Amino acid sequence: MHTVPNLVERRLNGSFITHYMLELFGNSIHFALANILLESLIDYQKNYFLSFDPYVLLFSSLIQGYFLTIYSTKSPFYRFLGNLIAPSLYIAIEFSIEGITFWNDLNHRFYPLFGFLIGLTQLLQGFTKRKSIKDLLIIIENIIRTGIIFLMYYIFETQTNPNQTENLTTFFSDTSHQFIGLSLLFFGVAIGLANATSQHYLGLLRDTTTKLKTFSEWLLGRELLNISLIQPELLHQQRQQRTIMFIDIRGFTQWSEAHSPEETVTLLSQYYCAVEDVLDRHRVIKWKISADEVMAIFAQPLEAVRAAAEIQQQITPLLAPEQLGAGIGLHCGQVVEGLLGSDTIKFYDVIGDTVNTTKRIESAAGKGEILISEPLYQYVKTIFASDLSRQLHVKGKAHPLTVYSLTETAPQPAVAVSVSA
Repeated sequence: MHTVPNLVERRLNGSFITHYMLELFGNSIHFALANILLESLIDYQKNYFLSFDPYVLLFSSLIQGYFLTIYSTKSPFYRFLGNLIAPSLYIAIEFSIEGITFWNDLNHRFYPLFGFLIGLTQLLQGFTKRKSIKDLLIIIENIIRTGIIFLMYYIFETQTNPNQTENLTTFFSDTSHQFIGLSLLFFGVAIGLANATSQHYLGLLRDTTTKLKTFSEWLLGRELLNISLIQPELLHQQRQQRTIMFIDIRGFTQWSEAHSPEETVTLLSQYYCAVEDVLDRHRVIKWKISADEVMAIFAQPLEAVRAAAEIQQQITPLLAPEQLGAGIGLHCGQVVEGLLGSDTIKFYDVIGDTVNTTKRIESAAGKGEILISEPLYQYVKTIFASDLSRQLHVKGKAHPLTVYSLTETAPQPAVAVSVSA
């Protein structure tokens, strides 16, 4: 598990507050707001906003929104049950205060019905796989939502114009009522179509961004991708102090010649997974692979050496049955890092003598051995003390390099070793 919170995933998935606000204002609070507006206009009681009613409605909606934000993604049944929370809470609290007279108001009786119908359409949306049926259910859900407004309008009219609302026939004989009813119906259909289209587009967008996230992690690595979102200037070419690690399987070319491509790929895949598992726990900035070679870049020397020790522990049992083993080399120093390439194709990498020197050190490491340079050893010697030092004569260096072996079973030549590769 990656130890640093993945900023990319948080941005793609959204925060809890974002999901809660979308749930609350996109679903849970609709009936409550319409009911508060109705009761405040027709003034069921004086000083309506000094009574408990509006706040019980809002409190119930807040609780429902919280529940649906946390649990609705677990199962479609949670959406169905969640939409009954606000009506149930409101009824339980108000009924305990008003008693049986609570049911005298039509809007009180319709609250659980709307919650049931909306929850049912969301339940069916969660189970259906066919886009056409899901779109139809979204349209029906939004017609139900506009039905809340129509119900409140009808109740308002029964209170203010009782002569025009003796029955539904009389009510709809008024052309203004016909206009309101048909307008809300058409608006419900239009909003439903818009929501269905936006959900389809949002799904496509999420799928695309998920793939882009994966590709970006391949290019930059998780750690650097997270940091670059906060400080994009870090992708510019600049000089940095880094610790470099190279890993290479000894005898792999000869081994692969004697095995099928499928067997080779299988072993490499297991090798890569073992290395990645360790690197994810040790704040690697970036790592890349080339056949059996792995290169990793670290900001902290101690973190790099700890990772090397764990990697050797992980891959040794994997490679030993095939009579194979890996040599690991580490060195620290100045590098130029950032995006390299042309105007159309770029990749993140590090360049400099530190990288070349690390590769030379790795080439001198025996099977199962970890070699670190003298400068790196000075950073970690209080944790990884070793008296297994030797001199390397490497190509391009006027003076031999002092390296330290951190593997007790590693070969310990007493003479200088020439590395020309």
